[in-house]
Amino acid sequence: MADIVSGEVRSRMMSGIRGKDTRPEMLIRRALHAGGFRYRLHEKRLSGKPDLVFPRLRAVLFVHGCFWHGHDCHLFRLPSTRTDFWRDKIAGNVERDRRSTEALRDTGWRVGTVWECALKGKTRLPLASIVDSLALWLRSDQVFLDIRGAAV
Repeated sequence: MADIVSGEVRSRMMSGIRGKDTRPEMLIRRALHAGGFRYRLHEKRLSGKPDLVFPRLRAVLFVHGCFWHGHDCHLFRLPSTRTDFWRDKIAGNVERDRRSTEALRDTGWRVGTVWECALKGKTRLPLASIVDSLALWLRSDQVFLDIRGAAV
């Protein structure tokens, strides 16, 4: 199936997609800040430039979009045009995520991930429940956290 918009329009649309300060990320940031947590943003010196870094707690948090990070949920669907390009692009993102997580773990950081499907769509969880889970994890010594949407 051909794209319904011209190449120039598609390019403009894609360039408008943000890599940081996304709506899901802002929801999590505001809620954690209101809960008393202080963090740094997008620390370039750390592998993968985590969305939130909690230096005192030796923890980092990624807020991943399900499409861009190839999450197996209802929000991810491989595009029907340029399928090979998108498959390679998303597989590269997934591999980069894996390497970043491994590098962070090797240097003593705890790694948490909140998936977009936990915050929107038919599998979303209540924001208060996500924030409670994050707060418990941040105060614990648990190494990994993965928050995804509810099972349907």
